[in-house]
Amino acid sequence: MKNIHQWLDDYGSSHRNPTNKLIHWICVPTIFFSIVGFLYAIPLPFQPSGMYLTVAHVALLLLIIYYLRLSPSLAVGMLVIGLICLWLWRLLADAGLVIWQVALLLFVLAWIGQFIGHKIEGAKPSFFKDLQFLLIGPAWLLSFIYRKTGIPL
Repeated sequence: MKNIHQWLDDYGSSHRNPTNKLIHWICVPTIFFSIVGFLYAIPLPFQPSGMYLTVAHVALLLLIIYYLRLSPSLAVGMLVIGLICLWLWRLLADAGLVIWQVALLLFVLAWIGQFIGHKIEGAKPSFFKDLQFLLIGPAWLLSFIYRKTGIPL
């Protein structure tokens, strides 16, 4: 099993072009947010009293477990990001927006951006090599923030 540094290095090897990196700073969080939105639009069949639970809540729990295996500090950061996404989707739902439609629009636009970035880079997206890279992209961006602020991986 690869460690977090190997995953991040491998992911970074196809993300060296400054324009592609900039596009990723916009599109990777947007894709993550949109996927949380798709899953947020699916309520769980059981609802504890006073709570609204969705497939997004379960998926984020599983995602945090995945990140914990790679890096506890990145798992904490991704937990915070996940909670912010859930909160924002709740606000959008309370505002009367149709969540899956907003998520679909963001998802499509962000993937178009991603493929433009990789065309500029001249390299295929990493997930063509291994689907786990879809989970590494957000951690790769968060690792830059961690390095800047001195938070160890």
